Amino acid sequence: MAESRLRTLSIDFAVQILNLVKFLKSQHETIVSNQIGRAGTSIGANIHEAQYAHGKPDFIAKLQIALKEANETSYWLELLLKTNYIDETRYQELDNLCSQIRVMLIKSINTAKGEEK
Repeated sequence: MAESRLRTLSIDFAVQILNLVKFLKSQHETIVSNQIGRAGTSIGANIHEAQYAHGKPDFIAKLQIALKEANETSYWLELLLKTNYIDETRYQELDNLCSQIRVMLIKSINTAKGEEK
């Protein structure tokens, strides 16, 4: 996988998640900050790992893990919004970026499976 928009977005997203974790920890929130930190940075790690996959099934599996992590991250973002740790604007920014990544992952998975039309 060459340098792609998906890889770039996943790195940008991970940076934003790490900055969010710093903020949450400064507010003495540790439970969700640990969870969102792991899930939000795992997206890009799995996308990058897919670059050196051992064949197509492994490539697809790595992207599917990234997709699951993106879905989990979206859950944590919504929880942070509903508990007033982040405002609506910050939530929308992060959730929109996470959604873009999910859409791109789904397209990539479908293409790799030969399901793209």
